[in-house]
Amino acid sequence: MTTLGDAFATAKAGNRAALIGYLPAGFPTVDGAIAAIEAMVSAGVDIVEVGLPYTDPLMDGPTIQAAVEAALRSGVTIADVLRTVEAAARTGAAALVMTYWNPVERYGPAAFAKDLVAAGAAGAITPDLIPDEGGGWIEATDAVGLERVFLVAPSSTDARIALTAGATNGFVYAASTMGVTGVRTSVSNRAADLVARVRRHTRRPVAVGLGVSNGAQAAAVAAFADGVIVGSALVRCLLDAPSEEAGLDAIRMLTAELEAGVRAAPQPLRSALPGAPHAPTP
Repeated sequence: MTTLGDAFATAKAGNRAALIGYLPAGFPTVDGAIAAIEAMVSAGVDIVEVGLPYTDPLMDGPTIQAAVEAALRSGVTIADVLRTVEAAARTGAAALVMTYWNPVERYGPAAFAKDLVAAGAAGAITPDLIPDEGGGWIEATDAVGLERVFLVAPSSTDARIALTAGATNGFVYAASTMGVTGVRTSVSNRAADLVARVRRHTRRPVAVGLGVSNGAQAAAVAAFADGVIVGSALVRCLLDAPSEEAGLDAIRMLTAELEAGVRAAPQPLRSALPGAPHAPTP
């Protein structure tokens, strides 16, 4: 299993940010999602976020919602998600699950954390769970060595950022905008300020998500963040493709563009931020 620390350390050794790609399990099929994950890793993704399809995806915009709804209609299960995680881990990338809290609560936090680790997951992102209500999840993940990722936003107070960063033992997910996921024409100029604020409270890596869709945007974010998260743009490759093979080709092409953008980022800006770039804290 590749840990999050391994992935960020490898990226740092290459003088670049880590590239993090999201795709939901079960879309267009379970095997199709696995093939898409393999395609994006082969083209340069360092960390894979496997989305667990859920009926009420509060944070997700129309692109991810459409893919998740299709996966749910096809009958995707948590067992399918775990199989997808296992396949993602086999690629050599670090594998995460992105899931809303209700499915975890229903499954059982301890059982879910244990089964994720058994499948080869390095960690889990729980976007609608705040650390001060996550005591049971923190205990469950600590018990099996699963890395936790919590979110901060531009509206987060310094006290909230400190609490969130302190409860995170993977990377801090910095949501660059106040809104749902989706491709945007530009990345919020508040993202760099948010990353700098987070870094005052932790030496964990900080990754930026919500809105990145092309190489230029990836380069802009990689200039100040330890990780660049891309979701909707990758999902759109599959939604718009006339065939599964065409979708895989589109995934490879976009990932290659994003990876080139990350490598082309102006590193002096990232290095100039307080405490950056970061090595994961043991």
